[in-house]
Amino acid sequence: MEPVTIPTIDSDSLRDWLEAGHRVNILDVRSLNERSEWFIPGSIHFETYNKLKENDSTALDGIVLDKEIPVITVCAGGKMSRVAAGILQHKGYNAYSLESGMKSWSLAWNTATLNFQRFQIVQIRRTGKGCLSYIVVSENDAILIDASLPTEVYHNILKQHNWQVKAVMETHIHADHLSRSKQLADQLKVSLLLPIPNKASFPYKKLEDGQTIKLGAIEIKVMSTPGHTLESVCFIVNDDILISGDTLFTNAVGRPDLQANEEEAKKRAGLLYDSLEKLMHLDDRTVVLPAHTNSPVDFDGNPISATLSEIKQNVTMLNVSKDDFAKRVLDKLPPPPANHLAIVERNLSGNISDLNPIELEAGANRCAAS
Repeated sequence: MEPVTIPTIDSDSLRDWLEAGHRVNILDVRSLNERSEWFIPGSIHFETYNKLKENDSTALDGIVLDKEIPVITVCAGGKMSRVAAGILQHKGYNAYSLESGMKSWSLAWNTATLNFQRFQIVQIRRTGKGCLSYIVVSENDAILIDASLPTEVYHNILKQHNWQVKAVMETHIHADHLSRSKQLADQLKVSLLLPIPNKASFPYKKLEDGQTIKLGAIEIKVMSTPGHTLESVCFIVNDDILISGDTLFTNAVGRPDLQANEEEAKKRAGLLYDSLEKLMHLDDRTVVLPAHTNSPVDFDGNPISATLSEIKQNVTMLNVSKDDFAKRVLDKLPPPPANHLAIVERNLSGNISDLNPIELEAGANRCAAS
């Protein structure tokens, strides 16, 4: 039944369509379990994967969509979505299959900008993966934080605004994505600043607790916040913004168990509690910008952020004793990020040139404990 040629669309083109507000229906044909892990914002779910696998011509019976609007079919790797697109073509739809499926969508991104009197922050969001990186800018000088996308994304944004990068920084050694920070620092010929203690095997400058970094008309303060990892730090930007890494999210806290045995995880849970206590003493109006979000990021230009006051109200684990916190945080852990050991190893070596990021990074974000 499948036509000889099924039109396909790559993730960059679909990203451009969504960024431009192009009318499109995205039909996700994966199982509900896969869908619940990660999905494209605004997509429609129709669980019919097994029927598609059997090449059942009735697999999409019951689907009623506007035939004037293109349909993009999506599965995990792009195979069953081609079958679905073929069936929809027979039904009279202008249907495309997303090339390489959700694996390729892992690198799709969008942005949101926060403007302040003396500085601005661009939040660059991997919409499917949930990774958030930042460009902090003041008086045309910029610092990049937690770069997680191919370096050309950052180069293009910098070139568009004619911003001059002064440094590249990380909040911690990441376990769910390949860091592009070393690549960027090398390409831009600027310093790479990493928190300590870490096991990175390449040259970098140390970020110390209490250190102040001047950027244009503002200052960025380094606050040591061990727990998610031993080297984790947060950045306080001009006393207004907390770039919190994986220590604190808008609706959760970081997980303390990655690359740790049971005893180490308990110790790190205690460290995380102490670090969060430090953050809770900041001004309630402080705007928190995390390194991850656990929901697909819409193409709406709205930053993933919350005030410290809002987080205190919504994250119940911030209001319990240290013992209760450790128990709760360790009892609510999702499975670790896929390939996290290999990803950490590569981030510590600084060499990712021989890898296919799509294969290694595919999968949902799992850096939080509820």
